[in-house]
Amino acid sequence: FVHYRPRTAILNNLEFDHADIFPDVAAIRRQFHHLVRTVPKSGLLVVNGADAELAETLKMGCWTPQETFGDTNGWQAEMLSDDGSRFRVQFRGQPQGVVEWELIGTHNVFNALAAIAAARHAGVPVATSCAAFREFRNVKRRLETRGSVRGVTVYDDFAHHPTAIRVTLDALRARVGKKRIIAVLEARSNTMRIGVHKEALAPALAAADVVLLYQPADFQWDMAIVTGALNGRARVFRTVDDIVSTLAQEVRPDDQILIMSNGGFEGIHAKLLTRLAA
Repeated sequence: FVHYRPRTAILNNLEFDHADIFPDVAAIRRQFHHLVRTVPKSGLLVVNGADAELAETLKMGCWTPQETFGDTNGWQAEMLSDDGSRFRVQFRGQPQGVVEWELIGTHNVFNALAAIAAARHAGVPVATSCAAFREFRNVKRRLETRGSVRGVTVYDDFAHHPTAIRVTLDALRARVGKKRIIAVLEARSNTMRIGVHKEALAPALAAADVVLLYQPADFQWDMAIVTGALNGRARVFRTVDDIVSTLAQEVRPDDQILIMSNGGFEGIHAKLLTRLAA
């Protein structure tokens, strides 16, 4: 962070991850503090006002003006659709414009508010930013639709931290309503593999109707702790081919299959779509 030296910086969230690098969340907080110290007094920090860890970071020292989002004091969104695909932007209680876009989820709404605030600081009118979101196309591997076969939709998402898993599932639930969501997870990151987040994983998956967990032979903890907490809604598999075979046998029209991994997951998306089309 210390080499960036930004004039405008967005602080979106701060929580523990990369346990192979950082011993605890305090060490990550220190790195964020170093970034904050590099932003000049003439700059702007756009801060998630709902994040307690960011609040603690700023208490370590901040000499830069701030604007917040996600709280009641700064940039806010009035949801005009349940899934976040349409919302009204407000700043300090004053309407600024309406965003209509293809993305969904409260987390993406917060991202949009932060981007609007940062662009405003760089000289872009809020109305221009709001209008631009109509043309915005999401990055790959963020609730990316990989295909639909016989009414079954398969998504790919990079989620590999409990918070990302939870907000992604919440976003999909808001979009598809009561349709059955099947979550397929490869807990591939180093932090996940050593079990740092094992207690948080079941709550993160709570919005899914069915959960399929991939546990390879070299995994470092027993995922039975997750299946037990989900009361029979989750199963553990040792191979990707077994997951594909199970899904091919059990899916039904309108099912929403959300595959989450920060890796290639042995090409499971293409394998599944091919099997479903057979």
